[in-house]
Amino acid sequence: MPMFRAIVPRNIRPWIYVFFAFSFQLSGGIYIGSLNEMFGGMSLMREDILMCMYANLCGMAMYFPLLFRMKFRFTNKTLLFVSFIMIAICNYLAMYITFLPLLWFVCFVSGCFKIQGTFECMSNIQLWMTPKRDFTVFFPVLHIIILCSIQFSDLIAVYLCYISNWQYMHWLMVGILLFDALLVFVLTRHVRIIPKMPLFGIDWLGAVIWAALVLEIVYLFNYGEWYDWWNSNVIQILSFVIIFTLLLALHRMFRIRHPYYEPKMWKYRNLAPLLILIAIIEGILATEHILEEVFYEEGMRYITLTSTTLNLAVVVGILIGCLFSLLWMKVLKFSFLKLINVGLGGVVAYLVLFYFIISTEINFELLYFPLVMRGFSYAVLSIVFITSLEEIMTFQHFFQSLSVFNIMHMMIGGVIGCSIYTYGLRYFVADNISRYSGNIDRTTTDLASLNHIVEQFYINMQMISLKEIYGLVAYFAITLFILMLLYDLPYTRSTLKRMPGWKSIGIMMRRSFKKVRS
Repeated sequence: MPMFRAIVPRNIRPWIYVFFAFSFQLSGGIYIGSLNEMFGGMSLMREDILMCMYANLCGMAMYFPLLFRMKFRFTNKTLLFVSFIMIAICNYLAMYITFLPLLWFVCFVSGCFKIQGTFECMSNIQLWMTPKRDFTVFFPVLHIIILCSIQFSDLIAVYLCYISNWQYMHWLMVGILLFDALLVFVLTRHVRIIPKMPLFGIDWLGAVIWAALVLEIVYLFNYGEWYDWWNSNVIQILSFVIIFTLLLALHRMFRIRHPYYEPKMWKYRNLAPLLILIAIIEGILATEHILEEVFYEEGMRYITLTSTTLNLAVVVGILIGCLFSLLWMKVLKFSFLKLINVGLGGVVAYLVLFYFIISTEINFELLYFPLVMRGFSYAVLSIVFITSLEEIMTFQHFFQSLSVFNIMHMMIGGVIGCSIYTYGLRYFVADNISRYSGNIDRTTTDLASLNHIVEQFYINMQMISLKEIYGLVAYFAITLFILMLLYDLPYTRSTLKRMPGWKSIGIMMRRSFKKVRS
Protein backbone atom coordinates (compact mmCIF):
# COMPACT_ATOMS: atom_id res chain seq x y z
CA MET A 1 0.00 0.00 0.00
CA PRO A 2 2.33 2.74 -1.25
CA MET A 3 -0.18 5.50 -0.52
CA PHE A 4 0.71 5.33 3.21
CA ARG A 5 3.63 7.29 4.54
CA ALA A 6 6.62 5.38 5.95
CA ILE A 7 5.69 6.25 9.54
CA VAL A 8 2.62 3.99 9.34
CA PRO A 9 3.47 0.37 10.33
CA ARG A 10 2.71 -2.15 7.59
CA ASN A 11 0.68 -4.49 9.80
CA ILE A 12 -1.91 -1.84 10.71
CA ARG A 13 -2.36 -0.29 7.25
CA PRO A 14 -5.14 -2.69 6.13
CA TRP A 15 -6.96 -2.24 9.44
CA ILE A 16 -7.01 1.51 8.93
CA TYR A 17 -8.92 0.93 5.70
CA VAL A 18 -11.30 -1.45 7.49
CA PHE A 19 -11.98 1.31 10.03
CA PHE A 20 -12.57 3.78 7.18
CA ALA A 21 -14.98 1.34 5.50
CA PHE A 22 -16.99 0.97 8.73
CA SER A 23 -17.08 4.76 9.04
CA PHE A 24 -18.46 5.12 5.51
CA GLN A 25 -21.09 2.44 6.04
CA LEU A 26 -22.22 3.88 9.38
CA SER A 27 -22.85 7.22 7.70
CA GLY A 28 -25.97 8.25 5.85
CA GLY A 29 -28.00 11.29 4.90
CA ILE A 30 -30.81 10.32 7.29
CA TYR A 31 -30.71 7.64 9.99
CA ILE A 32 -33.72 5.34 10.19
CA GLY A 33 -32.99 4.57 13.85
CA SER A 34 -34.06 8.14 14.69
CA LEU A 35 -37.12 8.00 12.43
CA ASN A 36 -39.79 8.52 15.10
CA GLU A 37 -37.94 11.42 16.74
CA MET A 38 -37.49 13.21 13.38
CA PHE A 39 -41.24 13.37 12.72
CA GLY A 40 -41.76 16.13 15.23
CA GLY A 41 -38.31 17.67 14.96
CA MET A 42 -38.56 18.34 11.22
CA SER A 43 -42.36 18.29 10.76
CA LEU A 44 -42.08 15.52 8.17
CA MET A 45 -44.11 12.39 7.49
CA ARG A 46 -42.81 8.85 7.65
CA GLU A 47 -42.89 8.66 3.84
CA ASP A 48 -40.72 11.79 3.60
CA ILE A 49 -38.02 10.30 5.82
CA LEU A 50 -38.12 6.98 3.96
CA MET A 51 -37.77 8.83 0.66
CA CYS A 52 -34.55 10.36 2.03
CA MET A 53 -33.26 6.85 2.73
CA TYR A 54 -34.18 5.69 -0.78
CA ALA A 55 -32.46 8.76 -2.29
CA ASN A 56 -29.31 7.82 -0.38
CA LEU A 57 -29.53 4.24 -1.66
CA CYS A 58 -30.18 5.50 -5.20
CA GLY A 59 -27.00 7.57 -5.06
CA MET A 60 -25.05 4.48 -4.03
CA ALA A 61 -26.58 2.25 -6.72
CA MET A 62 -26.31 4.73 -9.60
CA TYR A 63 -22.64 5.50 -8.90
CA PHE A 64 -21.31 1.98 -9.50
CA PRO A 65 -20.44 2.41 -13.23
CA LEU A 66 -18.28 5.43 -12.32
CA LEU A 67 -16.19 3.81 -9.59
CA PHE A 68 -13.26 2.64 -11.67
CA ARG A 69 -13.28 5.77 -13.82
CA MET A 70 -12.88 7.88 -10.68
CA LYS A 71 -10.23 5.52 -9.27
CA PHE A 72 -8.12 5.87 -12.43
CA ARG A 73 -8.61 9.64 -12.59
CA PHE A 74 -7.91 10.68 -8.97
CA THR A 75 -5.51 9.41 -6.33
CA ASN A 76 -6.54 7.36 -3.33
CA LYS A 77 -5.88 10.28 -0.98
CA THR A 78 -8.05 12.65 -3.00
CA LEU A 79 -10.99 10.23 -3.25
CA LEU A 80 -11.01 9.35 0.45
CA PHE A 81 -10.47 12.90 1.69
CA VAL A 82 -13.17 14.40 -0.57
CA SER A 83 -15.60 11.57 0.30
CA PHE A 84 -15.19 12.10 4.04
CA ILE A 85 -15.60 15.88 3.74
CA MET A 86 -18.64 15.70 1.44
CA ILE A 87 -20.48 13.14 3.59
CA ALA A 88 -19.74 15.26 6.69
CA ILE A 89 -21.19 18.32 4.94
CA CYS A 90 -24.28 16.33 3.88
CA ASN A 91 -24.79 15.11 7.45
CA TYR A 92 -24.62 18.68 8.71
CA LEU A 93 -27.01 20.04 6.08
CA ALA A 94 -29.54 17.22 6.59
CA MET A 95 -30.21 18.46 10.14
CA TYR A 96 -31.54 21.83 8.99
CA ILE A 97 -32.98 21.42 5.49
CA THR A 98 -36.78 21.08 5.48
CA PHE A 99 -37.36 21.63 1.73
CA LEU A 100 -37.86 18.03 0.66
CA PRO A 101 -36.43 18.04 -2.91
CA LEU A 102 -33.25 19.69 -1.62
CA LEU A 103 -33.05 17.22 1.28
CA TRP A 104 -33.43 14.30 -1.13
CA PHE A 105 -30.66 15.73 -3.30
CA VAL A 106 -28.35 16.03 -0.29
CA CYS A 107 -29.05 12.39 0.64
CA PHE A 108 -28.43 11.34 -2.98
CA VAL A 109 -25.03 13.08 -3.01
CA SER A 110 -24.18 11.51 0.35
CA GLY A 111 -24.91 8.07 -1.12
CA CYS A 112 -22.61 8.72 -4.11
CA PHE A 113 -19.64 9.60 -1.93
CA LYS A 114 -20.48 6.83 0.54
CA ILE A 115 -20.07 4.11 -2.08
CA GLN A 116 -17.05 5.87 -3.59
CA GLY A 117 -15.25 5.84 -0.24
CA THR A 118 -16.26 2.27 0.58
CA PHE A 119 -15.10 1.02 -2.83
CA GLU A 120 -11.79 2.83 -2.49
CA CYS A 121 -11.15 1.23 0.90
CA MET A 122 -12.19 -2.29 -0.04
CA SER A 123 -10.41 -2.30 -3.42
CA ASN A 124 -7.15 -1.36 -1.70
CA ILE A 125 -7.33 -4.22 0.80
CA GLN A 126 -8.71 -6.83 -1.59
CA LEU A 127 -5.31 -8.46 -2.14
CA TRP A 128 -4.73 -8.44 1.61
CA MET A 129 -8.01 -10.32 2.10
CA THR A 130 -7.52 -12.73 -0.80
CA PRO A 131 -4.22 -12.63 -2.77
CA LYS A 132 -5.85 -14.51 -5.66
CA ARG A 133 -8.77 -12.07 -5.92
CA ASP A 134 -11.17 -14.85 -5.00
CA PHE A 135 -14.64 -13.31 -4.79
CA THR A 136 -15.95 -16.26 -2.77
CA VAL A 137 -13.75 -14.87 0.00
CA PHE A 138 -14.07 -11.16 -0.74
CA PHE A 139 -17.86 -10.89 -0.86
CA PRO A 140 -18.57 -12.65 2.48
CA VAL A 141 -16.06 -10.41 4.28
CA LEU A 142 -17.44 -7.34 2.49
CA HIS A 143 -20.98 -8.16 3.60
CA ILE A 144 -19.89 -8.55 7.22
CA ILE A 145 -18.81 -4.91 7.10
CA ILE A 146 -21.82 -3.64 5.16
CA LEU A 147 -24.67 -5.53 6.82
CA CYS A 148 -23.36 -5.25 10.38
CA SER A 149 -22.78 -1.51 9.91
CA ILE A 150 -26.43 -1.05 8.90
CA GLN A 151 -27.63 -2.68 12.12
CA PHE A 152 -25.17 -0.85 14.36
CA SER A 153 -26.00 2.48 12.71
CA ASP A 154 -29.66 2.08 13.71
CA LEU A 155 -28.70 0.93 17.19
CA ILE A 156 -26.36 3.88 17.81
CA ALA A 157 -28.94 6.34 16.48
CA VAL A 158 -31.63 4.97 18.80
CA TYR A 159 -29.37 5.11 21.87
CA LEU A 160 -28.36 8.70 21.11
CA CYS A 161 -32.03 9.65 20.68
CA TYR A 162 -32.76 8.03 24.03
CA ILE A 163 -29.94 9.99 25.70
CA SER A 164 -30.58 13.33 24.00
CA ASN A 165 -32.09 13.98 20.54
CA TRP A 166 -31.83 12.73 16.95
CA GLN A 167 -29.34 15.41 15.87
CA TYR A 168 -26.61 13.88 18.04
CA MET A 169 -26.23 11.01 15.56
CA HIS A 170 -25.46 13.52 12.82
CA TRP A 171 -22.96 15.37 15.02
CA LEU A 172 -21.31 12.06 15.97
CA MET A 173 -20.88 11.08 12.32
CA VAL A 174 -19.61 14.55 11.39
CA GLY A 175 -16.96 14.18 14.10
CA ILE A 176 -15.97 10.65 13.00
CA LEU A 177 -15.79 11.63 9.33
CA LEU A 178 -13.69 14.73 10.00
CA PHE A 179 -11.35 12.64 12.16
CA ASP A 180 -11.04 10.14 9.30
CA ALA A 181 -10.33 12.99 6.87
CA LEU A 182 -7.58 14.21 9.19
CA LEU A 183 -6.06 10.71 9.25
CA VAL A 184 -6.11 10.55 5.46
CA PHE A 185 -4.51 13.97 5.19
CA VAL A 186 -1.72 13.12 7.66
CA LEU A 187 -1.02 9.44 6.99
CA THR A 188 -1.32 9.15 3.20
CA ARG A 189 0.21 10.77 0.14
CA HIS A 190 -0.69 11.12 -3.54
CA VAL A 191 0.41 8.01 -5.43
CA ARG A 192 -0.56 6.86 -8.93
CA ILE A 193 -0.19 3.21 -9.87
CA ILE A 194 -1.27 3.86 -13.48
CA PRO A 195 -1.26 7.05 -15.60
CA LYS A 196 -4.11 9.51 -15.13
CA MET A 197 -7.19 8.62 -17.17
CA PRO A 198 -9.48 11.51 -18.23
CA LEU A 199 -13.23 11.39 -17.63
CA PHE A 200 -14.15 11.27 -21.32
CA GLY A 201 -17.03 9.25 -22.71
CA ILE A 202 -19.24 9.22 -19.61
CA ASP A 203 -22.96 9.56 -20.30
CA TRP A 204 -23.77 12.05 -17.54
CA LEU A 205 -27.18 12.91 -18.95
CA GLY A 206 -28.05 9.23 -19.20
CA ALA A 207 -27.10 8.76 -15.55
CA VAL A 208 -29.42 11.63 -14.57
CA ILE A 209 -32.29 10.16 -16.61
CA TRP A 210 -31.91 6.67 -15.12
CA ALA A 211 -31.63 8.10 -11.59
CA ALA A 212 -34.77 10.16 -12.18
CA LEU A 213 -36.60 7.04 -13.40
CA VAL A 214 -35.63 5.05 -10.32
CA LEU A 215 -36.62 7.84 -7.92
CA GLU A 216 -39.95 8.30 -9.71
CA ILE A 217 -40.76 4.60 -9.31
CA VAL A 218 -39.75 4.69 -5.66
CA TYR A 219 -41.84 7.84 -5.10
CA LEU A 220 -44.89 6.14 -6.62
CA PHE A 221 -44.75 3.10 -4.35
CA ASN A 222 -43.59 5.02 -1.28
CA TYR A 223 -46.36 7.65 -1.42
CA GLY A 224 -48.97 5.49 -3.17
CA GLU A 225 -50.86 4.61 0.01
CA TRP A 226 -50.78 8.22 1.18
CA TYR A 227 -52.31 9.47 -2.09
CA ASP A 228 -54.77 6.53 -2.28
CA TRP A 229 -52.98 5.17 -5.34
CA TRP A 230 -54.52 5.82 -8.76
CA ASN A 231 -57.54 7.55 -7.27
CA SER A 232 -55.22 10.54 -6.94
CA ASN A 233 -54.26 12.87 -9.80
CA VAL A 234 -50.69 12.95 -8.46
CA ILE A 235 -50.17 9.20 -8.94
CA GLN A 236 -51.92 9.25 -12.33
CA ILE A 237 -49.66 12.03 -13.62
CA LEU A 238 -46.57 10.39 -12.10
CA SER A 239 -47.38 7.12 -13.88
CA PHE A 240 -47.32 8.89 -17.27
CA VAL A 241 -44.09 10.66 -16.28
CA ILE A 242 -42.50 7.29 -15.43
CA ILE A 243 -43.46 5.86 -18.83
CA PHE A 244 -42.08 8.95 -20.60
CA THR A 245 -38.81 8.83 -18.61
CA LEU A 246 -38.40 5.11 -19.36
CA LEU A 247 -38.89 5.68 -23.10
CA LEU A 248 -36.42 8.57 -22.98
CA ALA A 249 -33.82 6.42 -21.18
CA LEU A 250 -34.25 3.55 -23.65
CA HIS A 251 -34.07 5.92 -26.64
CA ARG A 252 -30.80 7.36 -25.36
CA MET A 253 -29.40 3.92 -24.54
CA PHE A 254 -29.87 2.68 -28.12
CA ARG A 255 -28.89 5.89 -29.89
CA ILE A 256 -25.58 7.08 -28.42
CA ARG A 257 -22.21 5.37 -28.66
CA HIS A 258 -21.39 5.01 -24.94
CA PRO A 259 -24.65 4.96 -22.94
CA TYR A 260 -24.64 4.76 -19.16
CA TYR A 261 -26.09 1.22 -19.37
CA GLU A 262 -25.00 -0.51 -22.56
CA PRO A 263 -27.58 -2.66 -24.41
CA LYS A 264 -25.18 -5.63 -24.36
CA MET A 265 -25.30 -5.63 -20.57
CA TRP A 266 -28.98 -6.66 -20.60
CA LYS A 267 -28.37 -9.63 -22.93
CA TYR A 268 -26.45 -11.90 -20.55
CA ARG A 269 -28.26 -15.18 -20.20
CA ASN A 270 -29.12 -15.36 -16.48
CA LEU A 271 -29.16 -11.66 -15.62
CA ALA A 272 -32.93 -11.10 -15.88
CA PRO A 273 -33.90 -14.14 -13.72
CA LEU A 274 -31.33 -13.09 -11.13
CA LEU A 275 -32.70 -9.53 -10.95
CA ILE A 276 -36.30 -10.75 -10.72
CA LEU A 277 -35.46 -13.26 -8.00
CA ILE A 278 -33.59 -10.75 -5.83
CA ALA A 279 -36.46 -8.25 -6.20
CA ILE A 280 -38.99 -10.91 -5.12
CA ILE A 281 -36.92 -11.90 -2.08
CA GLU A 282 -36.42 -8.24 -1.11
CA GLY A 283 -40.17 -7.81 -1.35
CA ILE A 284 -40.71 -10.82 0.93
CA LEU A 285 -38.20 -9.59 3.52
CA ALA A 286 -39.77 -6.11 3.54
CA THR A 287 -41.87 -7.53 6.40
CA GLU A 288 -39.05 -6.20 8.57
CA HIS A 289 -39.99 -2.58 7.88
CA ILE A 290 -43.79 -2.80 8.07
CA LEU A 291 -45.15 -5.89 9.79
CA GLU A 292 -42.45 -6.27 12.43
CA GLU A 293 -42.64 -2.60 13.37
CA VAL A 294 -46.42 -2.77 13.76
CA PHE A 295 -46.07 -5.90 15.90
CA TYR A 296 -43.44 -4.32 18.17
CA GLU A 297 -45.12 -0.93 18.54
CA GLU A 298 -48.84 -1.73 18.50
CA GLY A 299 -48.95 -5.31 19.75
CA MET A 300 -46.07 -5.62 22.21
CA ARG A 301 -45.91 -1.88 23.01
CA TYR A 302 -42.12 -1.92 22.88
CA ILE A 303 -40.37 1.42 22.92
CA THR A 304 -37.96 2.06 20.03
CA LEU A 305 -34.94 1.28 22.21
CA THR A 306 -36.30 -2.16 23.10
CA SER A 307 -37.24 -3.15 19.55
CA THR A 308 -33.93 -1.89 18.13
CA THR A 309 -32.00 -3.98 20.65
CA LEU A 310 -33.29 -6.99 18.72
CA ASN A 311 -30.89 -5.92 15.95
CA LEU A 312 -28.18 -7.72 17.92
CA ALA A 313 -29.91 -11.01 17.10
CA VAL A 314 -29.92 -10.00 13.43
CA VAL A 315 -26.17 -9.25 13.66
CA VAL A 316 -25.58 -12.76 15.00
CA GLY A 317 -27.51 -14.17 12.05
CA ILE A 318 -25.54 -12.04 9.60
CA LEU A 319 -22.21 -13.24 10.98
CA ILE A 320 -23.36 -16.87 10.82
CA GLY A 321 -24.65 -16.38 7.26
CA CYS A 322 -21.44 -14.75 6.00
CA LEU A 323 -19.21 -17.40 7.56
CA PHE A 324 -21.51 -20.17 6.31
CA SER A 325 -21.36 -18.74 2.76
CA LEU A 326 -17.56 -18.59 2.98
CA LEU A 327 -17.47 -22.23 4.08
CA TRP A 328 -19.95 -23.31 1.38
CA MET A 329 -18.39 -21.52 -1.60
CA LYS A 330 -14.68 -21.46 -0.76
CA VAL A 331 -13.97 -24.52 1.37
CA LEU A 332 -16.61 -27.05 0.33
CA LYS A 333 -17.06 -25.59 -3.19
CA PHE A 334 -20.73 -26.59 -3.36
CA SER A 335 -23.24 -25.34 -5.93
CA PHE A 336 -24.38 -21.69 -5.84
CA LEU A 337 -27.91 -22.81 -6.72
CA LYS A 338 -28.10 -25.04 -3.67
CA LEU A 339 -26.88 -22.14 -1.53
CA ILE A 340 -29.79 -20.07 -2.86
CA ASN A 341 -32.08 -22.86 -1.68
CA VAL A 342 -30.45 -22.74 1.76
CA GLY A 343 -31.08 -19.00 1.92
CA LEU A 344 -34.70 -19.44 0.82
CA GLY A 345 -35.10 -22.11 3.49
CA GLY A 346 -33.98 -19.53 6.05
CA VAL A 347 -36.58 -17.07 4.73
CA VAL A 348 -39.31 -19.72 5.04
CA ALA A 349 -38.20 -20.55 8.59
CA TYR A 350 -38.28 -16.85 9.56
CA LEU A 351 -41.82 -16.34 8.18
CA VAL A 352 -43.26 -19.54 9.65
CA LEU A 353 -41.74 -18.86 13.08
CA PHE A 354 -43.14 -15.35 13.13
CA TYR A 355 -46.55 -16.67 12.06
CA PHE A 356 -46.71 -18.95 15.09
CA ILE A 357 -45.32 -16.53 17.69
CA ILE A 358 -47.44 -13.47 16.86
CA SER A 359 -49.27 -12.77 20.09
CA THR A 360 -49.39 -10.05 22.71
CA GLU A 361 -48.40 -12.52 25.43
CA ILE A 362 -45.07 -13.93 24.22
CA ASN A 363 -41.70 -13.71 25.93
CA PHE A 364 -39.11 -11.32 24.53
CA GLU A 365 -36.62 -14.18 24.04
CA LEU A 366 -38.91 -15.95 21.55
CA LEU A 367 -38.09 -13.28 18.97
CA TYR A 368 -34.38 -14.06 18.91
CA PHE A 369 -34.37 -17.19 16.76
CA PRO A 370 -36.60 -15.92 13.89
CA LEU A 371 -34.53 -12.73 13.74
CA VAL A 372 -31.33 -14.78 13.62
CA MET A 373 -32.85 -16.70 10.72
CA ARG A 374 -33.73 -13.44 8.96
CA GLY A 375 -30.20 -12.14 9.32
CA PHE A 376 -28.77 -15.49 8.22
CA SER A 377 -30.94 -15.79 5.12
CA TYR A 378 -30.43 -12.16 4.08
CA ALA A 379 -26.65 -12.47 4.35
CA VAL A 380 -26.54 -15.79 2.48
CA LEU A 381 -28.78 -14.61 -0.35
CA SER A 382 -27.00 -11.25 -0.73
CA ILE A 383 -23.62 -12.97 -0.98
CA VAL A 384 -24.65 -15.75 -3.34
CA PHE A 385 -26.52 -13.38 -5.66
CA ILE A 386 -23.68 -10.91 -6.03
CA THR A 387 -21.19 -13.78 -6.45
CA SER A 388 -23.42 -15.32 -9.13
CA LEU A 389 -23.60 -11.93 -10.83
CA GLU A 390 -19.82 -11.76 -10.94
CA GLU A 391 -19.71 -15.27 -12.43
CA ILE A 392 -22.11 -14.58 -15.30
CA MET A 393 -20.91 -11.06 -16.26
CA THR A 394 -17.72 -10.00 -17.97
CA PHE A 395 -15.67 -7.28 -16.30
CA GLN A 396 -16.71 -4.79 -18.99
CA HIS A 397 -20.34 -4.90 -17.89
CA PHE A 398 -20.00 -6.12 -14.30
CA PHE A 399 -20.23 -2.71 -12.63
CA GLN A 400 -23.12 -1.65 -14.85
CA SER A 401 -25.00 -4.80 -13.92
CA LEU A 402 -24.00 -4.28 -10.29
CA SER A 403 -25.70 -0.89 -10.43
CA VAL A 404 -28.94 -2.41 -11.74
CA PHE A 405 -28.62 -5.27 -9.26
CA ASN A 406 -28.41 -2.86 -6.32
CA ILE A 407 -31.35 -0.84 -7.63
CA MET A 408 -33.47 -4.00 -7.50
CA HIS A 409 -31.78 -5.23 -4.33
CA MET A 410 -31.81 -2.10 -2.17
CA MET A 411 -34.74 -0.13 -3.57
CA ILE A 412 -37.32 -1.48 -6.02
CA GLY A 413 -37.98 -4.85 -4.39
CA GLY A 414 -38.13 -3.41 -0.88
CA VAL A 415 -40.33 -0.41 -1.65
CA ILE A 416 -42.82 -2.53 -3.63
CA GLY A 417 -42.95 -5.06 -0.79
CA CYS A 418 -43.52 -2.31 1.78
CA SER A 419 -46.35 -0.82 -0.29
CA ILE A 420 -48.02 -4.24 -0.65
CA TYR A 421 -47.80 -4.93 3.09
CA THR A 422 -49.09 -1.47 3.97
CA TYR A 423 -52.08 -1.86 1.69
CA GLY A 424 -52.67 -5.44 2.88
CA LEU A 425 -52.54 -4.42 6.54
CA ARG A 426 -55.09 -1.68 5.96
CA TYR A 427 -57.38 -4.08 4.11
CA PHE A 428 -57.18 -6.95 6.58
CA VAL A 429 -57.57 -4.75 9.67
CA ALA A 430 -60.72 -3.15 8.23
CA ASP A 431 -62.05 -6.55 7.13
CA ASN A 432 -61.48 -8.17 10.52
CA ILE A 433 -63.02 -5.24 12.39
CA SER A 434 -66.15 -5.54 10.25
CA ARG A 435 -66.26 -9.31 10.86
CA TYR A 436 -65.77 -9.34 14.63
CA SER A 437 -67.13 -5.98 15.80
CA GLY A 438 -70.60 -7.48 16.12
CA ASN A 439 -69.40 -9.40 19.18
CA ILE A 440 -69.16 -6.15 21.15
CA ASP A 441 -72.64 -5.41 22.45
CA ARG A 442 -74.42 -4.66 25.71
CA THR A 443 -74.23 -8.24 26.89
CA THR A 444 -70.41 -8.42 26.60
CA THR A 445 -69.40 -5.03 27.97
CA ASP A 446 -70.47 -2.03 29.98
CA LEU A 447 -69.80 1.67 29.66
CA ALA A 448 -67.18 1.68 32.43
CA SER A 449 -64.87 -0.70 30.57
CA LEU A 450 -65.83 0.22 27.01
CA ASN A 451 -62.66 2.18 26.19
CA HIS A 452 -60.39 -0.61 27.43
CA ILE A 453 -62.32 -3.27 25.54
CA VAL A 454 -62.32 -1.30 22.29
CA GLU A 455 -58.58 -0.72 22.61
CA GLN A 456 -57.89 -4.41 23.19
CA PHE A 457 -60.25 -5.33 20.39
CA TYR A 458 -58.33 -3.14 17.91
CA ILE A 459 -54.99 -4.59 19.04
CA ASN A 460 -56.33 -8.12 18.59
CA MET A 461 -57.58 -7.26 15.10
CA GLN A 462 -54.11 -6.02 14.22
CA MET A 463 -52.53 -9.21 15.52
CA ILE A 464 -54.98 -11.35 13.52
CA SER A 465 -54.25 -9.28 10.41
CA LEU A 466 -50.50 -9.62 10.90
CA LYS A 467 -50.87 -13.37 11.27
CA GLU A 468 -52.92 -13.56 8.07
CA ILE A 469 -50.37 -11.59 6.07
CA TYR A 470 -47.45 -13.57 7.46
CA GLY A 471 -49.30 -16.75 6.55
CA LEU A 472 -49.90 -15.65 2.96
CA VAL A 473 -46.28 -14.53 2.55
CA ALA A 474 -45.10 -17.82 4.05
CA TYR A 475 -47.19 -19.75 1.50
CA PHE A 476 -45.65 -17.69 -1.30
CA ALA A 477 -42.11 -18.21 0.04
CA ILE A 478 -42.69 -21.97 0.42
CA THR A 479 -43.93 -22.13 -3.18
CA LEU A 480 -40.85 -20.25 -4.38
CA PHE A 481 -38.65 -22.56 -2.31
CA ILE A 482 -40.23 -25.68 -3.84
CA LEU A 483 -39.88 -24.27 -7.36
CA MET A 484 -36.20 -23.62 -6.77
CA LEU A 485 -35.76 -27.16 -5.46
CA LEU A 486 -37.46 -28.54 -8.57
CA TYR A 487 -35.29 -26.33 -10.79
CA ASP A 488 -32.22 -27.78 -9.07
CA LEU A 489 -33.23 -31.37 -9.96
CA PRO A 490 -31.52 -33.09 -12.95
CA TYR A 491 -33.42 -32.81 -16.21
CA THR A 492 -35.74 -35.74 -16.87
CA ARG A 493 -34.35 -36.34 -20.38
CA SER A 494 -30.86 -36.83 -18.99
CA THR A 495 -32.00 -39.77 -16.84
CA LEU A 496 -34.31 -41.57 -19.32
CA LYS A 497 -33.65 -43.20 -22.65
CA ARG A 498 -34.57 -41.06 -25.61
CA MET A 499 -37.66 -42.22 -27.46
CA PRO A 500 -36.98 -42.83 -31.20
CA GLY A 501 -38.77 -40.72 -33.77
CA TRP A 502 -41.70 -42.01 -35.80
CA LYS A 503 -39.53 -42.48 -38.90
CA SER A 504 -37.02 -44.62 -37.00
CA ILE A 505 -39.82 -46.75 -35.54
CA GLY A 506 -41.28 -47.30 -39.05
CA ILE A 507 -37.88 -48.40 -40.40
CA MET A 508 -37.42 -50.81 -37.47
CA MET A 509 -40.86 -52.36 -38.00
CA ARG A 510 -40.29 -52.68 -41.75
CA ARG A 511 -37.02 -54.51 -41.18
CA SER A 512 -38.60 -56.83 -38.63
CA PHE A 513 -41.47 -57.55 -41.09
CA LYS A 514 -39.01 -58.52 -43.80
CA LYS A 515 -37.21 -60.90 -41.43
CA VAL A 516 -40.50 -62.62 -40.54
CA ARG A 517 -41.45 -63.13 -44.21
CA SER A 518 -38.04 -64.55 -45.08
